[in-house]
Amino acid sequence: MYDREARFRMEDTMNAARLEYTEKGVMNLAARRCDIIRISQSSAVLALLTQYSLPREFYLDIPDARITKIGCILMKVFANNTVEVRFLRLVTKKELDKIFVYSTHPAHRDRVLDVRA
Repeated sequence: MYDREARFRMEDTMNAARLEYTEKGVMNLAARRCDIIRISQSSAVLALLTQYSLPREFYLDIPDARITKIGCILMKVFANNTVEVRFLRLVTKKELDKIFVYSTHPAHRDRVLDVRA
């Protein structure tokens, strides 16, 4: 399914995020902090703070941009505590703009929100 989708260009960013997933079936909901270092409309690269086992499916929350519950599938795990994930839905252009406004990356320093939109 994912190999037939159009690829979107990844853009560097630096946003705080939170991963939410269930441990041991449906008994325990766990939340872990991470950083988004690259993002596109269909995927992202996340930097994990510590080494822990991540399930195949989880939710991604971006509290600064007020974006909640983006469903994710784990695609690749890299050795330097980063993972590549694919989103279960495309992130809209408006949501991407909100993410870039709240980014601490130097490339997004002059981004502002359009309050009329």
